[in-house]
Amino acid sequence: MDQKKQASSCCPPPGRQGRCLVESLVSIDERGQMVLPKEFRDRAKISPGDKLALISWEKDGEICCMTLMKADCLAERVREFLGPVMRDMTGGGAS
Repeated sequence: MDQKKQASSCCPPPGRQGRCLVESLVSIDERGQMVLPKEFRDRAKISPGDKLALISWEKDGEICCMTLMKADCLAERVREFLGPVMRDMTGGGAS
C-alpha cells in the first residue's frame, strides 16, 4: 500500500479513538447468508469479489462481538505490526 493510502487508513492505531455506528440490522437466512445494504456497500466501497475478514471477540467462552474488515486492510495492519518485529529479528532494523 502506498504512503498516501497508508496515511489515510480508516483503521485507527492502538490507543486512538474512532467512531462506532449501528448501520443497520441484517437478517441471516436459512443458509447462513446475509445481505449488506447497498447504501452501506457503496459507502464502504465493497464490490463483488471483495474479501471480508470476520473478526470476533470472546468473553467467558462465548462470542460477544464481531466485526467485518476488508481483508486487504487487515493484511496491511498485520504487515504494519509485524514488519518492525521481523526486521528486528533478522537484523534488518539496525542502523
